[in-house]
Amino acid sequence: MPFGKVPAFEDGDVKLFESRAITQYIAHRYEGQGTNLLQPDSKNLAHYATMAIGMEVEAHQFDPVVSKLAWEHVFKLIYGLTTDQAVVAKEEAKLAKVLDVYEARLKEFKYLAGDTFTLTDLHHIPAIQYLLDTPTKNLFTERPRVNEWVAEITKRPASQKILQ
Repeated sequence: MPFGKVPAFEDGDVKLFESRAITQYIAHRYEGQGTNLLQPDSKNLAHYATMAIGMEVEAHQFDPVVSKLAWEHVFKLIYGLTTDQAVVAKEEAKLAKVLDVYEARLKEFKYLAGDTFTLTDLHHIPAIQYLLDTPTKNLFTERPRVNEWVAEITKRPASQKILQ
């Protein structure tokens, strides 16, 4: 794989890397089998665009911030390093703004891309799982709709398997 990246995925002649690309391929390739991770009317471009926007927001607004917070709260401790509280405060302020947008969106819909669980929600789960055992959890729990959404997506059987 280019860049020596994992995860790597092969399906016949298709060879992919980057988890978001892999999940999109699987969702489209195997639509109708197992859990549908696309909008119910996946051929409706407006619905698909809504999901695509959600995936972009996750990748560019949410993930960079929560990755820094996970580094500070979780991984630094594993390596015996000290959490930088100034970095935590800065990144939590950024995360609060993202979660405020999510709170508003979740007042209209059960999930971020509409009323069904999609790739948009799926892509959030790993980073959220890291932060639920840290003080940053409060940013999620103090927003009622975000708190309900987090509980819903993290109680899914596949989400629970991640923790095993």
